[in-house]
Amino acid sequence: MKREFLALEVTSVVLGACREFLAKEGFVELLPVILAPVTDPLRTTPEWATISAYGRSWYLTRSMIFHKQAAVRVHPKIFCFSPNVRLEPAERAKTGRHLFEFVQLDLEVRGASREEVMDLGERLLLHVLGEVRRECGKDLRVWGREVPEYSRPFPRVSWHEAREEFGEDFEVELSRKHKEPVWLVDFPIDQREFYDREDPERPGILRDMDLLYPEGYGEALSGGEREYQPERIKARILRQGLSLDAFRPLLALAEDGLHPSAGFGIGVERLVRFLCGFSHVGEVRLFPRIPGEDALL
Repeated sequence: MKREFLALEVTSVVLGACREFLAKEGFVELLPVILAPVTDPLRTTPEWATISAYGRSWYLTRSMIFHKQAAVRVHPKIFCFSPNVRLEPAERAKTGRHLFEFVQLDLEVRGASREEVMDLGERLLLHVLGEVRRECGKDLRVWGREVPEYSRPFPRVSWHEAREEFGEDFEVELSRKHKEPVWLVDFPIDQREFYDREDPERPGILRDMDLLYPEGYGEALSGGEREYQPERIKARILRQGLSLDAFRPLLALAEDGLHPSAGFGIGVERLVRFLCGFSHVGEVRLFPRIPGEDALL
């Protein structure tokens, strides 16, 4: 069996397992948004992909974070397999984790806390691992990969604890050290985006989280609770030195009324890379978009 065939088989099982699990949890699936008048600021990826149409500029979606906040006004539990375009610096091609076009399972839950979506994320991941083990375990073993089994809850480490122990590259070292997934929680307010909710009882600390794969595979999931009050959103935008005008569509939505919510995103290609034990996330796709590299199709 070719590695490309294996990647397609595992990806198909992953998508089906996610849909099955979330349907049983009461979620509905949204169709993805490709172009938008406003998208995720993502300060760590400064270049923006845009097109001109109908007399204005449109952003290629970096994530559906704002659409998710809008969608839970209509239904309390939503998810989407969202294509994202993030023009990563060319040097990130070497990390093994970055594509500049990828698909993310993005979900949001109205009225949920961080702890509730962390519990959901753990159960979702274990369900997916179980389905891949059942459907693809034999083929993966041919390539020397066993689908791991884990127990929940996964361990937690705060951002400050991880930084103190491992230094600047703490996410990489934390992922390498652990033999099971590990949560990274409680990021400082200036380390994340303005839509991540500040803990009302701990100023300067966010109600967010990342889940890291073990074995050095890095980030699995990222999310948290959302800012939903207009004045809080405005203050956070200004704190980050961003323009209020750039986010007028979101602010208008907030003035009309957003719900408290929490959610996360899981990179599908990164999940398949971890399951297959591939060295680079580009091996997951037949037509990978690797930062700085050309593509035939």
